[in-house]
Amino acid sequence: MKDDIIYGRNPVMEAIKSGKEIEKIYVSKNAGGNISKIIAMAKESGIVVSTADSDTLKRLANTSNHQGIVAVGALYQYFELEDILDYPEKKGEKPFLLILDGITDPHNMGAIIRSAEAFGVHGVIIPKRRSVGINATVVKASAGAVEHIKVAKVSNINGAIKKLKERGIWIVGSDVQAEKNFEELDYDFPLALVIGSEGEGISRLVLENCDFIVKIPMKGKINSLNASVAASILMYGILSKRQGKA
Repeated sequence: MKDDIIYGRNPVMEAIKSGKEIEKIYVSKNAGGNISKIIAMAKESGIVVSTADSDTLKRLANTSNHQGIVAVGALYQYFELEDILDYPEKKGEKPFLLILDGITDPHNMGAIIRSAEAFGVHGVIIPKRRSVGINATVVKASAGAVEHIKVAKVSNINGAIKKLKERGIWIVGSDVQAEKNFEELDYDFPLALVIGSEGEGISRLVLENCDFIVKIPMKGKINSLNASVAASILMYGILSKRQGKA
């Protein structure tokens, strides 16, 4: 799969105006003119903007005529949050959702989505900022699972959590400092599991909005797991508990 590449000032500006799903915009370190206006438009739309050298821009655009700006369009057609909320209801199942709070490594993102599809998750929610989107690396790492699971990209994770709670969904966070082990819950209720970023875990505000906070018990000297490994253990644990109730 190839990313949808847009380059040149006017084409990128028009893409932003049209509401096209853009994963990231790369801008020359020395760009001038109306670049600042484009950057302001991008940030207002929640698009991540990074500086890049001319060699990087040339490689992305496959031409030196990039005018100092390259946008990488979305490879994946994201779903709306409402689509994810309605899906388990249509299937007659208790909601089992996944919220990824700041996963920036595409290999981890792909591995988590692969496990989510395998363990019956109805949908995945990611933030527009501080997160990798569904790019070619994520697609490959997911072994094609992105084609079989709904992913929504939201402007604000806490806003999304509020909507989930309004629909009767309980929020379960994972944190190494939690007092409760994950086996202590039976998970026989509508839920969304929150997995934090690789280095910092779940952000403070999101953690405060969780109804339950659990941890994976560990005996080794290393007290944390890779995000995709932790997510897989927790998702399997939830599925196993629910199946035990059947």
